[in-house]
Amino acid sequence: MTEAHAAAGGPPTTLTALRGLILQQRATLPKRLLQAAEFALAHPQEFAFGTIGEIAAQAEVQPSTLVRFAQSLGYSGFSDLQAVFRAHARDRWPEYRERLETVRGEGPLALMQGFTRAAVHSAERLAETVDAATLERAVALLAKAETIYLLGSRRAFPIVTYLAYALRKLEIRCHLVDQAGGLAPEQVALMSPRDVLLAVSFSPYTPATLDLVGSAAQRGIGVVALTDTPFSPLIPSTSVWLEVTEADHAAFRSLSGTLVLAMTLAVATAEHRNHGGGTEIP
Repeated sequence: MTEAHAAAGGPPTTLTALRGLILQQRATLPKRLLQAAEFALAHPQEFAFGTIGEIAAQAEVQPSTLVRFAQSLGYSGFSDLQAVFRAHARDRWPEYRERLETVRGEGPLALMQGFTRAAVHSAERLAETVDAATLERAVALLAKAETIYLLGSRRAFPIVTYLAYALRKLEIRCHLVDQAGGLAPEQVALMSPRDVLLAVSFSPYTPATLDLVGSAAQRGIGVVALTDTPFSPLIPSTSVWLEVTEADHAAFRSLSGTLVLAMTLAVATAEHRNHGGGTEIP
């Protein structure tokens, strides 16, 4: 246990405090421990209720790595670290993994029920964990943009497509980077410092999205990112980032939390522009 842990009376007892400690130490964590940390923060339910062998396999590390990860944070062993995740899950959300087992293999209706539960958990998790000040900063940045560019590929593409629809209906100038004809770099190159890029990407992160975000940031373009973990490779290039962790059913991840966040950004941006001093549409 480090001196900081001892001074604080031991390792963190809440997931919020634990998350803060991991973020504080991530620059000094060895590669494999960092990999374990990334999995823990991105998959708190799996980390809470899986066996050490299951979690190690999913995180692609050895079980001994999880023990060393726990000890690096001041816990005596893995079970003490996992107890923090279990307490949080039981206090904040239903035991999702156990409930999913009752509907596996029961046909289309059971699948629908499982997907519904995943959607509800995702939305509730977002409502409980989003940082209000960060959300307000993201809205303020988007509201001041002359044009909002929207970037997302693969699973994230439906989110940015919805945002393009919503923002246009709200009379906010936006441009969907649809990558048609392989022209995404040229589309992003048209951005000016008066514009903002809103990028959405989840693990496994699309290389093209990372490259385009990095290119925009190097040119001084403001970037708002929606992503799934504090270890996302998007974050170093962003002005503001918002974390949304989706629940899954049978390994199919929901988009419900992300869609709620996208709707919030669109409507809040319009409200800010109308009443909060954002840039007016010409």
